Amino acid sequence: MTELPSNPQDLRVPDPGIRGLFKTDSRWQAWLDVEAALAKAQAKIGMIPLQAAEEISKKAKLTLFDRKKLADGFLRSGHTLTPLIWELDRVCEGDAGGYAHWGATTQNIVQTGDLLILRQADAIFCKQLSELLDLMADLAEYHADTPMAARTHGQHAVPTTFGAKVAVWIDELGRHGERLKEASPRVFRAMLGGAAGTLASFGDKGFTLQEAFAAELGMTAMPVPSRAEGDHLSEYVLLLGLMAATCGKIAREIYTLQKQEFGELEEPTPEGSVGSSTMPQKRNPFMAQDIVALASEIRMQVPLALEAMQTEHEADRATSLQIRQATERACVATGDMLARMNIIIKGLTVKPTRMRENLDLTNGLIMAEPIMLALGSSIGRQLAHDIVYDAAQAAAVGKGRFVDLLAADQRISSAISKQNLEKLLNPVSYVGLSPELARRAAISARKTAGQLKH
Repeated sequence: MTELPSNPQDLRVPDPGIRGLFKTDSRWQAWLDVEAALAKAQAKIGMIPLQAAEEISKKAKLTLFDRKKLADGFLRSGHTLTPLIWELDRVCEGDAGGYAHWGATTQNIVQTGDLLILRQADAIFCKQLSELLDLMADLAEYHADTPMAARTHGQHAVPTTFGAKVAVWIDELGRHGERLKEASPRVFRAMLGGAAGTLASFGDKGFTLQEAFAAELGMTAMPVPSRAEGDHLSEYVLLLGLMAATCGKIAREIYTLQKQEFGELEEPTPEGSVGSSTMPQKRNPFMAQDIVALASEIRMQVPLALEAMQTEHEADRATSLQIRQATERACVATGDMLARMNIIIKGLTVKPTRMRENLDLTNGLIMAEPIMLALGSSIGRQLAHDIVYDAAQAAAVGKGRFVDLLAADQRISSAISKQNLEKLLNPVSYVGLSPELARRAAISARKTAGQLKH
């Protein structure tokens, strides 16, 4: 019987493929790939026979291993890697297996292999983020001129456009994409220093071997191949944490603006969706809530990743386990989060009519700033602020309509005609450069999206 996910929404979200990368077989194969790369690099510099390296590379395939022998080996040894090396030795013909894992220590292989997996996850994240930026570019461009209320401290501030709001999302996400790209040479570094990072087991060829080994894996070599260094691993989790903070913020905004009291946005609600077992009318923002929860889970891994840098002496199993756990949890949640972000943005319903109606909720108060500036041009900004402030506060507590209170003040009417006052009270006329911000952001989003694809 097929086991269904605990979250039914998962059935509607395409699997980004991250979970599979972190399964045991995937990890083991990655470690074997590193063993093969090590053998090839050592053969190239004459450290082990070429024939041995070729045989090791040929047989470093998990499908060739005896699973029962592996299980018995792990049970007997309690070691992370040794049973794989035993099996590799066994399946290799002749004495080739005796050259496997030559001079290396477990963390050299395991950490570097885990980075092979992380690099695959990174490629998926870059693809997801690229798609998201393309979708947001279309959204910002299409709604560049769609007016809505900007809100500060939870209250109406001045008018803006929905495209400008999306531009903010694009701006942050674009930088996250840039950070991922910029961090790659720092993060994806092959470690090969032997037992304590001294390269003693490789003799005078240690540095040469390091470079050859890293080249085989398409990575850079750690200048100081210490098992105590973990900042590059922690950095990646921190980058995911930053991206999660932005995605969580966007999801919360969509969640809030979907409330009936706002009614400005709605995440896609597939036909047949059931929001409640007892309230038939519910159209709940499940995806947005999932993103908020996933983003929180990712950010929670940041402290663990930082704690994993506190390695004692030259190596510490505890911190190795910590960073492995933090990385896996953050990566799985990031894949799920970005998958949902793409679904929401692609199917987001924007409601311009309600946005326009909400601009009028305060009966013109949202336009206090342009009136103050217009008045200030003749009597000074501060005095104008005080005059408009009095009218605005009186309107806010029900002492009259804002427009009437403004028109009744001779200090205002003598400087601003009624016709100009009516123009100044039109919220659509005061969106500033919001449309241009949106269009510029769309161009930037597509540029960054293109860079993330390569």
